[in-house]
Amino acid sequence: MKNKLFLFPITTAICVVLLLISLDSLAQSSTVSTRNIEESKWFNSHKWLNGLKLSPHESINKQEFARQYQTNKTWWNEAFNFLKTHNLDSLKTGNYVIDSGNVIASVSELPTKEKEQVNFEAHRNFNDLQYIIKGKAQMGIAPISDPNAKITIPYSDKRDTETFSVSGGEKYYVAEPGEFFIFSPLDIHRPAFKLPGYDVVKKIVIKVRVPKNS
Repeated sequence: MKNKLFLFPITTAICVVLLLISLDSLAQSSTVSTRNIEESKWFNSHKWLNGLKLSPHESINKQEFARQYQTNKTWWNEAFNFLKTHNLDSLKTGNYVIDSGNVIASVSELPTKEKEQVNFEAHRNFNDLQYIIKGKAQMGIAPISDPNAKITIPYSDKRDTETFSVSGGEKYYVAEPGEFFIFSPLDIHRPAFKLPGYDVVKKIVIKVRVPKNS
């Protein structure tokens, strides 16, 4: 009988602790959910475009972009302002330094490659903002956490690129004028490969540095 009485308060204490842990977990989950909703609302408002008349593609990771943008608005605003203040149709091919070491644009007009000729890749230090100025192409995207993603070429710090093979977890989208893509380090992407009927595309890629404290 004494043993049973001794065990009772211990059992009760354990139950109380487990209940508190469960309530804390629910509170944290609720906080994350609320933050995600707020970030999605902010993203969908498009105020952060600062007047740029282009649309963000539906595939963009809203939470990751919101987190990075709030950490360092300057670099993103510089990228969007470049798109807004230049005539992209007549913009010459080549590289454009927007913010040295942090925001760099590259404009190309080349024949598109077949799907099999374009690897999946990911970056660690820079985001890729990619926009098709003329023509159409296809973009492949998969999360970096995809269990079907296998590293084929290890990360190169010099090139800021890691190459992957992906089988089964990727999604494909048509890229065309009017909508831009953003690939963060959380995304593996297969950029701008051939869409039947479109042999040449003019494209701009703006590299936006990932904030160190993000």
